[in-house]
Amino acid sequence: MKNQYFKAASGMYINYFLLGMVNIILASNMSSLTEQWDTDSTGISYLIAAIGIGRLLTYGLSGVLSDKFGRKPLIIISSIVMGVFLIGIPFSPTYEIAFVFALLAGISNSAMDAGTYPALTEMFPKSAGSASVMVKAFGSLGATILPFIILFLSKNQLFYGLAFLVPAVIYFVNMLFMLSASFPTSKSSRVSKEDDIQSKRFMTEPKFWGEGLALIIIGFTSTALFTVSQIWLPSFGHEVAGMSTSGSIKLLSYYSVGSLLSVLLLSVLLKKVIKPVTVILLYPMITLLTVIIILTVQSPIVLSITSFFLGASTAGIFQLSIAIMTELFWKKKGTVTGIVATASSLASVILPIATGLIAKSGDISHIFLFDCFIATIGILAAAFVNYRYKKLTQHQTIINHL
Repeated sequence: MKNQYFKAASGMYINYFLLGMVNIILASNMSSLTEQWDTDSTGISYLIAAIGIGRLLTYGLSGVLSDKFGRKPLIIISSIVMGVFLIGIPFSPTYEIAFVFALLAGISNSAMDAGTYPALTEMFPKSAGSASVMVKAFGSLGATILPFIILFLSKNQLFYGLAFLVPAVIYFVNMLFMLSASFPTSKSSRVSKEDDIQSKRFMTEPKFWGEGLALIIIGFTSTALFTVSQIWLPSFGHEVAGMSTSGSIKLLSYYSVGSLLSVLLLSVLLKKVIKPVTVILLYPMITLLTVIIILTVQSPIVLSITSFFLGASTAGIFQLSIAIMTELFWKKKGTVTGIVATASSLASVILPIATGLIAKSGDISHIFLFDCFIATIGILAAAFVNYRYKKLTQHQTIINHL
């Protein structure tokens, strides 16, 4: 890591540690929120969907703004807006006002992504993959810690809103911390330097409608794969494998542990041992094999083990697809980040609806058959990216062997 960017990188990772909490904070406080607004669990699920809608509608614009005005302004603004969301929810007098705050959270999330991922690849060009997957690691860590905070507040009969207010305060403090942080140089000088570097790196210019489109597809399939697992693993364990309710819920814990360990391992291996383009092909292949085992051997013990591998093999692919996309299309890093993230957000909206309709038809196993289909599409797209990447960088391999 370059020392002048350590402060900025630390601030961005703190943002995603908190975002990991934000991603589950509404569902984790469902009983308190339903009572506050006189609604039900469906109403809270609509609020969660509103966050996804906010992301989906603004990812494209956020990417363009990131390229035009720089990474730092978007990251600073996203921290402020997310803090407003966290303060607003526990003090919202009506459900409608809370819905507006949820939309703001989605807008903040898109701005944070559009600023952070390009900034990390610019700060650490030699370890862009590692820097990107660490975002996932910090998010997973935040999601792991929040339930313990909520449990502590509940046991001590403290205001549930403190679970929102504490992250809000940290967001604001972190924003002040990042105001004085160093970010990469201005766009014009940065692009000119990268033009020189990348012109030597690639034999020909990457094709957006070729490898670019394939990476957009991977952005969709990677999110689709972990969305299906997170929603339906407990139901599959309970209804198909005959596990108890508590036992089936534990599957998500195994899944989360696998996810966290995987991204930590990737952050080390990606520096020298393995390339991001290899991981985006290898991981969905492991996912496909794991889902086939789940469908074939419907045993509680096997399901517990495979849940760990599902978590491991679906982690970090979205972040790596962005890292590769920004490497190939370096002139518009913010824009291409926004496009891949839009595909990811689309998956987070479509998959719960699609799999819900499949579940209504009867056999829940059909959902995981559908998961196999999604994994296969991801594998084909990744195979194409691998082929094109090798063609684009072939002259480097030849030079290195001379």
